[in-house]
Amino acid sequence: MSTALFHQQRMLDITGDSGVLKEILRDGCGETVPPGASVLIKFSGYLEHMDRPFDCSWKDPKLMKLGQDITLRGMELGLLTMKKQEVARYLFKPNYAFGRMGCPPLIPPDATVMFEIELLDFLDCTEWDQYVDLTPEQRDRLPLEKVLKVAETAREFGNYLFRQGHFLDAKERYKQASSILKHVNAKEDELNKVNDAKLLVFLNLSFTYLKLDHPSQALTYGEMALGLDKKNVKALFRCGQACRSLSEYERARDFLIQAQKVQPFNRDINNELKKLASCYGDYNLKQKEIYCKMFASLNSISAEEDSKLENNNEEDSTDQEAPSLVAQNPDDQKKETNL
Repeated sequence: MSTALFHQQRMLDITGDSGVLKEILRDGCGETVPPGASVLIKFSGYLEHMDRPFDCSWKDPKLMKLGQDITLRGMELGLLTMKKQEVARYLFKPNYAFGRMGCPPLIPPDATVMFEIELLDFLDCTEWDQYVDLTPEQRDRLPLEKVLKVAETAREFGNYLFRQGHFLDAKERYKQASSILKHVNAKEDELNKVNDAKLLVFLNLSFTYLKLDHPSQALTYGEMALGLDKKNVKALFRCGQACRSLSEYERARDFLIQAQKVQPFNRDINNELKKLASCYGDYNLKQKEIYCKMFASLNSISAEEDSKLENNNEEDSTDQEAPSLVAQNPDDQKKETNL
């Protein structure tokens, strides 16, 4: 019995024509993937009678958008049945995989392929895609909940990029979310929802700018977050970090002490205060060395000037005494002449 046939007997037909068969290896949670979503997946693809995969992203998860980045029809249909954290095995018949021609030299003609896929996460891009296509006038007429959903989608994309270490790209996504929220026309009773969304974006931007080594911008967004919630520990902590990077040690201490009052046993805050104390000590030591060198230089100049002044005084004194000696010894001169 072939490997494909062995697995086929235990699999669910999700297309009705046995073109895509599925076996769940680990259950997922939450909702299934919606059309147009961006999915973060790991996968391995196998040909029949082969132990090694012909394609694999297990070590390098990929974020791919349904309808754009996924070329196998069977994989797209299979992903639409999956939930977050689910692991599933699929069999794709040729018309749902590489077709009659295959993909020489790697994939032979009329090949049935097996894929194991893990869905790590997905982002529902429907609201974002629709928002991007709207005119400014149409965007202004959108209900608040829809606008908040669009901003949250942009922020979630930023979070994914941040986790991957793509800080510049993450920053751009967060700025998009910030721009959307900035132009929201909210009613009095809706302001709290908008401010809550802004707070998260400002915190993300502050952290991202710290990663990009731009402490001034990090401080700006941290203070914007504090403008919405003056006791927010993350905002106080980010501002403290930014001020330390800017060598504004007194301000850094003020921010961190405020954060510590809210969360006195927070390890990150206490460690940051230790770093600050070390930096401040090094700073004072360097300042002391600078002042010592400066005063030493001044003392050296002063000593040279005093020495020159004394020499000048001595020369002046010698010049004045010489004629007086002649005037004081006329008798001696006479005696010497008489002798």
